[in-house]
Amino acid sequence: MQDRKDSDSRKLLKRLKDILAAAGGGQDRLDQITHNIADSMGTQVCSIYLFRDPETLELSATEGLRAAAVHQTRLRLGEGLVGRVAKTGRYINTANAPAEPGFRFMPETGEEVFPAFLGVPIQRVGEKLGVLVVQSRDSREFSEDELYGLEVVAMVLAEMTELGAFQGSQSDSLPLAHRFPLMIRGATAQEGAAEGQVWLHEARVVIANPVGDDPDRELQRLHEGIERLRSTVDSMVSAADAVGDGEHMAVLETYRMFAHSRSWLKRMEEDIQLGLSAEAAVEKEQSAARARLEMAADPYLRDRLHDLDDLSNRLLRILTGQGTDTGAEMPANPILVARNIGPAELLEYGRKLKGVVLEEGSVGSHAAIVARALAIPLVIHANRITTEALNGDAILVDGDQGIVHLRPEESVAIAFRDKIAMQAEAQNRYASLRTLPATGLCGTSIHLYMNAGLMADLPSLEGSGAEGVGLFRTELQFLIRNHVPRRAELAALYARVMDNAKGKPVMFRTLDIGSDKVLPYMKPQDEPNPAMGWRAIRVGLDKRGVLRMQVQALIRASVGRPLHVMFPFIADITEYEEAYRILMQELSREQRLGHDMPSDIRVGAMLETPALAFAPKKFFEMCDFVSIGGNDLKQFFFAADRENERVRRRYDTLSASFLLMLRQIVDRCADAHVPLSFCGEDAGRPIEALTLAALGIHRLSMRPASIGPVKHLIRQVSLQDLQSVIYEALDAGMPNLRRPVTEWLARNQR
Repeated sequence: MQDRKDSDSRKLLKRLKDILAAAGGGQDRLDQITHNIADSMGTQVCSIYLFRDPETLELSATEGLRAAAVHQTRLRLGEGLVGRVAKTGRYINTANAPAEPGFRFMPETGEEVFPAFLGVPIQRVGEKLGVLVVQSRDSREFSEDELYGLEVVAMVLAEMTELGAFQGSQSDSLPLAHRFPLMIRGATAQEGAAEGQVWLHEARVVIANPVGDDPDRELQRLHEGIERLRSTVDSMVSAADAVGDGEHMAVLETYRMFAHSRSWLKRMEEDIQLGLSAEAAVEKEQSAARARLEMAADPYLRDRLHDLDDLSNRLLRILTGQGTDTGAEMPANPILVARNIGPAELLEYGRKLKGVVLEEGSVGSHAAIVARALAIPLVIHANRITTEALNGDAILVDGDQGIVHLRPEESVAIAFRDKIAMQAEAQNRYASLRTLPATGLCGTSIHLYMNAGLMADLPSLEGSGAEGVGLFRTELQFLIRNHVPRRAELAALYARVMDNAKGKPVMFRTLDIGSDKVLPYMKPQDEPNPAMGWRAIRVGLDKRGVLRMQVQALIRASVGRPLHVMFPFIADITEYEEAYRILMQELSREQRLGHDMPSDIRVGAMLETPALAFAPKKFFEMCDFVSIGGNDLKQFFFAADRENERVRRRYDTLSASFLLMLRQIVDRCADAHVPLSFCGEDAGRPIEALTLAALGIHRLSMRPASIGPVKHLIRQVSLQDLQSVIYEALDAGMPNLRRPVTEWLARNQR
């Protein structure tokens, strides 16, 4: 009986393969498929529902229901039994469909005489494509064999959909997959606008032949692929075992357990016996596992989805030979599209990229930091972009609004090009201000610095008109390596940074890791709130060897030149005192060793916690300079995680309470005669920068592209007059100053 079932299934899949290979339109193929499935399974009805859009299913073909209902009957996701199958990714098998919860009667189809219902999802690795349904006049539940066979057929339909077998034309109602314009609203991680072509970081594996002609040969291919996969995983575990990281080993052992799973292999073997090719069997089980785990309530089980996905993708690349290097040629204006990406991988692409679009990511992620350094727009949380985009697709990235236009209509592209042209024209205007001071009409001068973290940033120093580097992020050199950099490597790098600065000051921030910045070779900390956990100076004071090594490298790099060092995330005066003491000890040690010394040394702190605004006066007197870390300070002041898109935009920098705290910091620094600067995203936003300058913060550090717009605005107004407006509004108890500032600016901007 089993042999007959296998034979019938293979015959049906062989017919589907022939339909795929034959000439004809998408509708013709769908009609033939429904006829063949109904005939093979002995049912009176077979119907295929495909998604018109992410929320709407449409009856696209049927054998047995009324032909007039095709492309007319539509269901919302979750509506009726078909909608439930699509939403949950789980089959429904019932002998009495009208009695099922949520049943929707559709009289135009004539289905009331077919009570037996079996519906299975058509899905491909988490991508919902539609629903395959068979119905019968006999009031019965379908057998497990029939269910399993229909799931195999649905898998082949999913692959046929990916291969474009059912793409529509202008003359029918089928969806134009991968052809129609699509707008995706994500979130801004780096401003800017770019037009180009899609370059997928990891191109999707395409299964050209989902049907296997020879089950024995396909089984052999599967077993050979599994052996190669297990060998690779075993090597990974052995390499990690040599390091001896217990927690990391536990994760990899779970990974190896999946790779050696007998039940996983058995299910794929059964799929091949029913007629699937080896790679189609792998993807069928990957899709089924995804559907099960995405519905799991246990976060641990949902996390295992990534392990299963990665294993399946590795096995698929082994079977298809489609590795990372697919042979495709990168387009002239590449926009990188990926689910997520690490800093080292992004740096390998370098300035060839015009922009980056990620499905995941965060505003403080490694990728965002590198994108800012490369001055390219970055949009994150672009849902389904890796599913929808194909290599070479036209794409527009609006980093200012967090919007992506994939395969845009010409009218949208023309408007977007106008925006890019206007931005370029504005930058040309700002270039003429490069050598001019940022001095307001009142005579107050503001010193504008740039943020940096890579050697690639330094050419922007002269072109932007920056007076120096207000923040050099030293952690990027640690993040892009698989091991701790050597002292000599760091010293050589820091020396090159100062060489390229050509005498302009560079403020080196010591290692700021932890929170969202975890080193590849550092054991991850299981912390409920990492942004407020073991990070930055807390790591440096606990791991003093690394802090001492970095300080030594900075001292040796700055021979005969001034050295500016600032310690991040100081929350208590004792932390600054201890870090300062370590720096002084290393200076004395270097001097005893006979090494040449810096010509001068200035030591400061990043004020990123509200607690430090209330530090004893002694703290401010000890500092040679103080730099407000605006991004962290704002998130802690408002208790709003800047990685959480639901709350990070909820609180305004021009809130009266936040400005009152900044005014207090300005007064305390002035009382101690210590220079104060502001570093963060707000320093590069013209209205916010103008407000900060009017409050009395006369040093601002920002990305290079922001210096021109900020300087342009400062030179058009009287900062003293704006300060009066701000103080009056604060004294009057206004909760937010954005309106009075913008209204004053509209009246007084020259």
